[in-house]
Parts: sequence; structure tokens; C-alpha cells
Amino acid sequence: MNTEHSTPPVVLVAGGGIGGLAAALALVRQGFRVTVLEQSPEIGEIGAGIQLGPNAFHAFDALGIGEKARGRAVYTDYMVMHDAINAYQVGKMPTGESFRQRFGNPYAVIHRADVHLSLLEGAQETGLVDFHTSTRVVGIEQDGDGVTVTAQDGRTFRGVALIGADGVKSVVRQQYVGDPARVTGHVVYRAVVEKQDFPQELQWNAASIWVGPNCHLVHYPLRGGEQYNVVVTFHSREQEEWGVREGSKEEVQSYFQDICPKARQLIDLPKSWKRWATADREPIGQWTYGRVTLLGDAAHPTTQYMAQGACMAMEDAVTLGEALRSCGNDWTQALDLYQRARVARTARIVLSSREMGRIYHAKGVERLVRNDLWRGRTPERFYDAMEWLYGWNVGNCLDAARR
Repeated sequence: MNTEHSTPPVVLVAGGGIGGLAAALALVRQGFRVTVLEQSPEIGEIGAGIQLGPNAFHAFDALGIGEKARGRAVYTDYMVMHDAINAYQVGKMPTGESFRQRFGNPYAVIHRADVHLSLLEGAQETGLVDFHTSTRVVGIEQDGDGVTVTAQDGRTFRGVALIGADGVKSVVRQQYVGDPARVTGHVVYRAVVEKQDFPQELQWNAASIWVGPNCHLVHYPLRGGEQYNVVVTFHSREQEEWGVREGSKEEVQSYFQDICPKARQLIDLPKSWKRWATADREPIGQWTYGRVTLLGDAAHPTTQYMAQGACMAMEDAVTLGEALRSCGNDWTQALDLYQRARVARTARIVLSSREMGRIYHAKGVERLVRNDLWRGRTPERFYDAMEWLYGWNVGNCLDAARR
């Protein structure tokens, strides 16, 4: 049989978000055709801004969409943390030329929808990614040759493997792991504000955070500086359930009575808010089961404090592709290699994010300690501390597994 013109084998991807589309691109680059199963009525993304470390840009390049994503990002001059009570500058890390030279790529901020659009355009341009919307996975069966997925309407889909990239409430994870979510009690409000409505004194070209007792506020520019992302987080007084709904201006304002006026004006800006009650899960050592594996938030849902959720999903996708390449598309070997390469790194993100949330929200003497942590630190020492995170690239993505 002449295989030159034979049909590429199909891989199923559950989820059409950032992780699912990144996985689709990585798989196409390894010679597969991809069927994306998305439970929503359309392929799209909700949310507001996200931050992109150099590792994200290394992933974009490896997935072939570097230029698309770069054209939609806003490149920051620095990251800065202030105490929200007295406006003291806790720490500042430049993200200009010296940062780019150190890590080989910039730090940037971008609208989540623009990351998703860049991935979607890349996937569509391949001609090898098929999308099925309004398709919720309800059953998964596998044998020695592949995986069969059943959707809620009875349709079945067959592929040589299944990538569960179906987010924080993953159906694929539920079938194979079945572990409970860890609801944090931390509530996140997100909004996008037009430049003309945003305080001029805060129009910094920076990823900026104001940290306070049991709360913090974040702001940074989006879309060429024409909009600003505003995010506020607080410890809820209520018993929270994991989910998203419309927010209330009155609720937000009730949690930020004691912060300085400069920071407090942020919560008066948005005309409407989306409210996220956050959760993560305990890190797990196994997320590959035969020809099924997890990716992104399905594998390692995390809180937002490290600003690495989307970055980790794209790293996962690139690493999966490299594992397949390294193993000659042998799925058993490749999925084992992928898992071993990713488990410790992503668990470190989950656990570090929890600890970072504690540092941000410190009060009493802990707050004083937090405010003294980075005093006098040079940019080079900041960069050294971030090497483990921002130094990731396609060339070293399998190193952890090979050790």
C-alpha cells in the first residue's frame, strides 16, 4: 500500500479552548488530522486579559502562530507590586530589553480572546482540524487501536487517541480520576475598561498589582492600550461554589473599604463585572490512561496567582507534540513521556500559585514581612528567581522526563 497519499490518522480533542486548539496545532504538525469536540454552541473564549511570559511566546512559535499572537499583544515595560493599604512599592521587575535578552522572548499582556483567535486561525489554516460544536462528551471507551467517544446526542467519534482538554470541569478527568475540586473561597471579578474611562495616573505600561489583606487588584493595558483589564480578588464571606456568573458592583465595593484611594478607584470603573468563584485540584501523578490523556486545566487546574494557566496549557500541547515526535508517533510511549515531562512542573505551578495567593493577601505581621521580601533586589536577581518558569522552551520541554 502506498502510504504517501493515505488519510492521516485522526486524534480526538475534547475542548475547543486555548488548550484544545494548541493541542490540535501540535498534533497536525506531527502528521495527524484532528477532530475537536466542543460542548458550547460556538468555538470562542470568555474572560478578559491574561499575562504571557516568555514561555508562552516560545510555545506560540513552536505551534507556528508566533507572528499572529505577537501582533495582538501589548508589551509591558515592567511588573510592579504595591501595598494596597499605603501604596508602598513592594517590588518592581523590568521587562524590557534586558528581560528579553535573558529569556529570549518578551513579557506581554493580551486579551484572552486574542490568544484564542490566533490559535483558531492557525488551526483553520491547516485544513486538518474539524470542529463539532454543541458536542458534549458523555462516554469514553478504548481498545488497543483507539478511542471511541460518545456525545450527549448519541453521535460517536473515533480516533487513535483522545486528548482531554475540556477545562476545569473536565468530563474526561471525571471519568478517569473522579477527584473533587478544591473550592478556595476566593472570588475574582474581571472587567475590561475603555482607555478614556481609566484613570490617567494609572495608565502604566505594566502588569500592576495592588496587594491587601485578603484581597488584591490587578490592572494592565490591552489592545494597543485602548482598553485596560481590571481584576479584583477577595476572600468571600459566603460559602462559594465553583462557577461563573454576573457580578455586583455593591458586592465588590463592600470588600475594599480599607485600601488607599489610588487603588480603590479601580473598583468604581467597570460598568459590568463577571464573577468567578475559584477552585483548583490537588496535583496528581497520573493523567494518562491508555490512549487517553489530559491537558491544560483538565490536567492541572490552578488558581490565577501565578498568571500561568493559559501558558501551561500551551506548554502541554507543545510537549505532547515533541513527545510524539521523539517516540515516532508511538502513542503508548509518547503519552508516558509527555506525562513524565509535565507532572512536576505543572504541580509546582499549582502549589506555587496557592502560596503566592497567601503572600498577596498577607495581613498583620505577615504583610510587613511580604513588603520587605524584595527590598533592594536587582533585576538580575528577579530574573534568576524566574529562570525555572520563563526559561522553558521547545528544546528543553522533555528534559524532566529524561532525567
